Amino acid sequence: MSHSVTTYYLQQTSPADLAPAEGPPAEQGVRIVRSEVPSPEFSRFLYTAVGGDVLWTERLSWSYAQWSEYLGRPGVETWVAYERGTPAGFIELDAQPEGVVQVAYFGLLPAFRGRRIGGQLLAHGTARAWDLAERWPERPKTQRVWVHTCSDDGPYAMANYERRGFRLYDTTVTEEPEVPAPGPWSGAGPVALAEK
Repeated sequence: MSHSVTTYYLQQTSPADLAPAEGPPAEQGVRIVRSEVPSPEFSRFLYTAVGGDVLWTERLSWSYAQWSEYLGRPGVETWVAYERGTPAGFIELDAQPEGVVQVAYFGLLPAFRGRRIGGQLLAHGTARAWDLAERWPERPKTQRVWVHTCSDDGPYAMANYERRGFRLYDTTVTEEPEVPAPGPWSGAGPVALAEK
């Protein structure tokens, strides 16, 4: 069996396109930190914990060496949102040729969604995409930041991108095989707990 998946491609072409976000209240204790030491274990944890219920499967088969090689590329950055010391979500930037930066992955662990962390993390990460060359002098100055999201992603993903100033520039529709959401492990997450 298969289902139709609509993929939306969005971009910003100037730092002035970025719209700020009102973050969660200060007492929530949210901070955003760059994970500066490449760690395949940590990045794989973030990938499975955030993407497990929205069908992120592309990197599940990556070996340690593949994770290590990717994370070690100049201009690949992972920025992590923490709530009182617990990882809440991440945004991964991937510098590409000619001053283009892709928001390769972005999202929150299920328990942290709907708490105004996502807007703050996306705004912060997008700002870091625009100033990426300041941390990677061998990279050209950022000219464009782009991202894609799809109909399998969370219901608020598209609206969050648009509120942060991303504009739609292309849409595709493909037929994808039906696969169960892998989750970080079988039965994990608040939804699974609520169903018991």
